[in-house]
Amino acid sequence: MGYIKGYDSETLREQVDQIECAQRLIEIEEQRSLPALLERVWLLKVLGQLDEALALSDESVRVARMAGTRKDVLRSRVLHATILQYRRAHAAAEQELATCATEAEGQGWVGIAAFAHQHQGRNAFEAGDFELAKESFKQALFLRREAGASDAELEGILLSIEAVERRRSAQLIPG
Repeated sequence: MGYIKGYDSETLREQVDQIECAQRLIEIEEQRSLPALLERVWLLKVLGQLDEALALSDESVRVARMAGTRKDVLRSRVLHATILQYRRAHAAAEQELATCATEAEGQGWVGIAAFAHQHQGRNAFEAGDFELAKESFKQALFLRREAGASDAELEGILLSIEAVERRRSAQLIPG
């Protein structure tokens, strides 16, 4: 999505233009296609409307199961897990993301697996599990490289790994 302007170095969450996101949400409010539902969920999430995002995310998973492909279901579930993460339900998000990553890797869907691992890393980072965060980001990096991602596409993951290292180092310094 072109609305991401960067990532916060402390939280690793997306930085967006709130006004632009709110306008886009209004534009697609009545659309019922799965891509529109997923975009609405993401917009609600980054706008901080987490109750609405969770309800719509549940609906998007149901729609994907009824009318989508297995890839659609996995994408919907990963997005659903990010809502759980934002709601600080880190254990539930971790379980969902791990399951999605494993299934995607088992199917050979490198892009979806990398997407799940990257979000698993962000969730672990927020939860303070820096070992899992680093492991997840490294797996996402490996998969994205395997898929032929450009250096620009890899930059966000590399910055995430650096953020984990900084946070781990800060924990080790007494005082």
